[in-house]
Amino acid sequence: MRTAFCDLLGIELPIAQAAIGGAAVPALAAAVSNAGGLGTVTLTGHDGESARQTIHQTRKLTSKPFCANFVLPYESQFEEALDVALDEKVPVINLFWGDPAPYVDRVHAAGSKLMLQLGSVEEAAHAAECGVDIIVAQGNNAGGHVMGEVGTLPLVANVTDVVKSAPVLAAGGISDGRGLAAVLALGAAGAYIGTRFLASEEASVAPEYLKLLLDAEVSDTVYTTLFDHGWPGAPHRALRNSTYRNWVEAGQPSKDNLPGKDEILATHRSGYQVKRYESYTPTAELEGSIEALSLWAGQGVGLVKQTQPAANIVKEIAEDAQEAINNLFTRINT
Repeated sequence: MRTAFCDLLGIELPIAQAAIGGAAVPALAAAVSNAGGLGTVTLTGHDGESARQTIHQTRKLTSKPFCANFVLPYESQFEEALDVALDEKVPVINLFWGDPAPYVDRVHAAGSKLMLQLGSVEEAAHAAECGVDIIVAQGNNAGGHVMGEVGTLPLVANVTDVVKSAPVLAAGGISDGRGLAAVLALGAAGAYIGTRFLASEEASVAPEYLKLLLDAEVSDTVYTTLFDHGWPGAPHRALRNSTYRNWVEAGQPSKDNLPGKDEILATHRSGYQVKRYESYTPTAELEGSIEALSLWAGQGVGLVKQTQPAANIVKEIAEDAQEAINNLFTRINT
């Protein structure tokens, strides 16, 4: 199952692991890449030394292409890390939430490919004109931070009609092979998958968060701006939890009057303290009231019912996608 995305990067399968915050550690990225997909590590917030260590750790685990993710609104927090990633010749640089134009020549000069995650047809057309190599069309079915207001399927269909110069990956609500087959039918060259990989054995996810993901149904997520401490006004999709329900019961008060505002809920092993309403991925290094934190999850969460090695997830999605395609032809021809 090779597509233009695979051919561009020299990988085997049209499956990319999304940048799932602090859960996107080297072990996960390497496992996905080794299985034939494209793994991703998150480098926003890393200084140069930390970024280099993360890249080296990933390279110790895989010789295959992988991706480094950077969030554009935090440019001041990733410039040093981006310099390191380009110096280390990380094969793919992924940017999110902003204009790629200032970065295209810089990334290409280092010999890397530039990928941009976006949420509208207009952004996609601009990215293609700028020379972005891979476009990730993120529908608002996605978990975590979400730029756009359009669902994944209509967004992907419209983006692939407009963008002809670069492979398009679909993101948002895709958790199995049927989802991959669906977006391939719309013209996408692959899928960019987050929530399913949160349930991988290699992801750094707090045990309580993992259990809540596995128990969740398709209707258990909410699209909101509630958990925006640290990224003001940025919409996102997460599991409904006690923090969200208490806010609703309080009449959905403004940011200045949030119930339990500034309450410390958990502590990272580094000593960092996480507050209620903070935009923070609950990783395995966190202890405290995990349930009340920002529990990122896309609408595909209802299909995530077990923890698996990341390689098994990649293999299962690819095989199920091929089966879905084959079954479609069978149903049409009978």
